[in-house]
Amino acid sequence: MADRQLLRKLRESTVINEKSKLQDKALGRVVLLTIEWLLEDFPGIQLRHEPTWMLTNIVNSLRVYFPDVDFHSYNKRSNMRPDGGILRIIDFEGKAYPILIGEMKSQGTNDLRQQEGKPRQSQGNAIERLGKNVIGFRTAMLSEKIFPFVCFGNGCDFEGNSSIKDRVVTIAMFGSLNKTYLHMQGDHFNRGSFYFKVEPWQEDEMFNIVVKTAEQSVYYYFSKYGKSSFIRS
Repeated sequence: MADRQLLRKLRESTVINEKSKLQDKALGRVVLLTIEWLLEDFPGIQLRHEPTWMLTNIVNSLRVYFPDVDFHSYNKRSNMRPDGGILRIIDFEGKAYPILIGEMKSQGTNDLRQQEGKPRQSQGNAIERLGKNVIGFRTAMLSEKIFPFVCFGNGCDFEGNSSIKDRVVTIAMFGSLNKTYLHMQGDHFNRGSFYFKVEPWQEDEMFNIVVKTAEQSVYYYFSKYGKSSFIRS
């Protein structure tokens, strides 16, 4: 999809405000580049990036789509805040549709602790927190047939046949790791994409995965709601 040379060109030509908080994190910078790519790939689309997704907004939306089901949240300030935020495409009525939800997790410090002569710590805390958010995002997307969630994870806990990998696989509804699952499989499996390895992820590696997910999400909404709902001819 994109090579290192193209990635450098995109970075040099980016017109997004460089003071954006997205610039502070690797995944955030990848999202900025993805925005630039999409605006060039789909001239005329409107995009909006949000750092959080409020639970009250999710519940209100679910009540519209599923009026016979009970939904509830308690604190009006409660929200989910993925590292890469939520990127949406906007139609001409002002309705926003998620095309990318980006998350990043680092799990495992026992390699460093061993070097320092310290005892091992229990594994999996970051992954347990990930599971909670995935439940929320997956539920928020139940009105669509895609789940544009991408999570990048790294750390020594993902070596070999670590049981931590199976925790991630469970969150992924028993899908494979390091494979993109955007579209719902069958009638029930809106898995999302979980990319995990020991070494840290490089920005160009993440970009190739993220931009493909966002592009295919745009095509999904074009197909379902009509391209003319998002771009004037």
